[in-house]
Amino acid sequence: MTTIAIVGAGRGLGAAIARKFGTEGLDVALISRNQERVDALAADLRAEGVKARGYAANVRDPKSLTAAIDRASQELGPIEVLEYSPLPQKEFLRPVLETTVEDLAGALEFSIYGPVAAVHQVLQGMRFLGRGTVLFVNGGSGAKPNPNVAGTSIAFAGEGAFAKMMHDVLADDGIHVGQLIIPGGITPGHPTHDPDVLADVLWKMHTERGNFRRFAEPMDL
Repeated sequence: MTTIAIVGAGRGLGAAIARKFGTEGLDVALISRNQERVDALAADLRAEGVKARGYAANVRDPKSLTAAIDRASQELGPIEVLEYSPLPQKEFLRPVLETTVEDLAGALEFSIYGPVAAVHQVLQGMRFLGRGTVLFVNGGSGAKPNPNVAGTSIAFAGEGAFAKMMHDVLADDGIHVGQLIIPGGITPGHPTHDPDVLADVLWKMHTERGNFRRFAEPMDL
């Protein structure tokens, strides 16, 4: 049995991804900052028939994040899918003229250092399996810089560049790296932005592969 590690798992998109991939046969590692919350979510998922466990980690602390992924792979099974979608913190969402060096430092830890640490932690196992998928989820500022949310616009640009480079260099290894852009955020009940709909899109990105970037809905770039 292989595992999906969901970094930034919560009761919205993270839970929907866990249900989708879990019902398709993967074990689920839920990674977030609060152990109590991921344990509660894991218990709810297990009650629905999904094999899930929770692991506490701070994505701004690479050692914490890689340790959580390592524990998950040992306790559940090798990581076949890594999904990265923690919610940006409020200080990353300031207008560009109000954004300080300190704000950017946090955003870079969150959206560049965290992804780089997580991807490198899973690569050896994916290469051993001979397959794997890495999925990044970003808001609209991941594709089009928005001066009202400067921190994420700058950091998501770096995250996207890293992801695209990994997409290009890992394709021959059977490892697919993709990015899903969700303009306007996640909205329950929305025809394209509902968590379950987005989880289905991510499953298709895992199984169908194809292009690096997909959009939940078209964007004017």
